[in-house]
Amino acid sequence: MAVPRRFTNGVTTAAGGTNTGMFILPDVTKAHIYFNDFDTYVAGDWTVTNSGTATEALTDADGGRLLLTHDAITDDNTCFLNKVGESFKVESGKKMWFKAKFKVSEATQHDLVLGLQITDTTPLAVSDGIYFQKDDGDTNIDFHVTKNSSSSSITGVGTLADATDVTVGFYYDGGTKIYVYVNDIEVGSVTPGTNLPDDEELTISIASQTGDAVGTHTMSIDYIFAAKER
Repeated sequence: MAVPRRFTNGVTTAAGGTNTGMFILPDVTKAHIYFNDFDTYVAGDWTVTNSGTATEALTDADGGRLLLTHDAITDDNTCFLNKVGESFKVESGKKMWFKAKFKVSEATQHDLVLGLQITDTTPLAVSDGIYFQKDDGDTNIDFHVTKNSSSSSITGVGTLADATDVTVGFYYDGGTKIYVYVNDIEVGSVTPGTNLPDDEELTISIASQTGDAVGTHTMSIDYIFAAKER
């Protein structure tokens, strides 16, 4: 059986002689970090745009979950959330990361978005952001880097299945390239050039929209992580 390596005096990423040079853990001040495991949900932390009977609430699940529910639905019933406060800006020389784990009850008849975007009540057709999107009528997960409504995209980086978790993420190298991951496997990269949304701040964006009027549709988010070098 493998035995963990023990650093009983701590581990640091800070330079010696600095404020956190003797801190016993990696220096968290080196990055701006957002991580939400959805053990709590405060509606006031989000700009929420609902139509029909859509609701957002915590649900019982190991590890915490936010459940978006479309009940007694109509077609194009929406549940859109933007975290209040646009706090991530793409910047040359600064690396950036995003990762989220989620599932939907109906993989085909469902539109969704997860990523970083400007605050917008129509995140399925946003003008600026870096995000994953699934369109109504298919199960393909697409990736977009968009500035002023012009996009660099990779279609079909992954697929959804009913009630099955998938993990999506991206890594911006601080230069010209963004690497895309599905279930922690690199599936492609984008060199967005002038489509890199580097002229305004972005925020966590979640969108769930029904693709038909049959039954109850749900989107369940396990966690969302975003970080950028300071």
